[in-house]
Amino acid sequence: MKRKIIEINEEKCNGCGLCVTACHEGALTMVDGKAKLISESYCDGLGDCLPQCPTDAIIITEREADPFIAPAPGSPADIKLKNPADRDQNKPGTPVFTCPGTQARLFAQAPETKKPLDLPASAADPVHDNQVQSELRQWPVQIKLAPVKAPFFDQAHLLIAADCAAYARATFHKDFMRNKITIIGCPKLDHGDYSEKLGQIIASNNLKSITIVRMEVPCCGGLEQAAKQAMLQSGELIPWQVVTIGTDGSLLDN
Repeated sequence: MKRKIIEINEEKCNGCGLCVTACHEGALTMVDGKAKLISESYCDGLGDCLPQCPTDAIIITEREADPFIAPAPGSPADIKLKNPADRDQNKPGTPVFTCPGTQARLFAQAPETKKPLDLPASAADPVHDNQVQSELRQWPVQIKLAPVKAPFFDQAHLLIAADCAAYARATFHKDFMRNKITIIGCPKLDHGDYSEKLGQIIASNNLKSITIVRMEVPCCGGLEQAAKQAMLQSGELIPWQVVTIGTDGSLLDN
């Protein structure tokens, strides 16, 4: 049948994920840093996602497409459609149909770490008692989920870290994440090469410096090489350094 349906220009898409959050039917998702239409049947063609796109990457076209299938009664998408007040995915208790993990967020200040309620009494020492703060400044942190361009990247000191590093070194937040924008990855577990995505982030934002923190294991060399290749591809001259952490949490070189 011929009907109205959205169309996404991948070249214009900056990977911010705002359209995914705006789509009440769950028709959109993020794939390799770009917005994708999951199924024609999920798109109602009304275009709630259009005004949220900062790069005008989405348009409505009229063409042959699968019929729209309304969300099943009582499903998360149906609840969101019927209750506009529940469309804010940041609101506690809001039913989530699309993944809120792709929504870019900037934290005004590091949130305090509160003592978990299920800790044994022996663990209730000062280090758990509202004295340790997270140094994470933004969300998302995974390289593949991070937007290519975002306000938190502007004038930022960028930390590209192996995701094992924060577990190996107890003081990782204080030593490396403080006053930096952090993105993480594992070249052994993730599919594909990081260099293209990192190159786009470096080229699209005015970064002040880049710090690469890797583990001593050989597979972690893929993260370092991807970051170096990204800097070469971007053509940007940015101060950078590589730090290697041992599996016991020690600093091997700096």
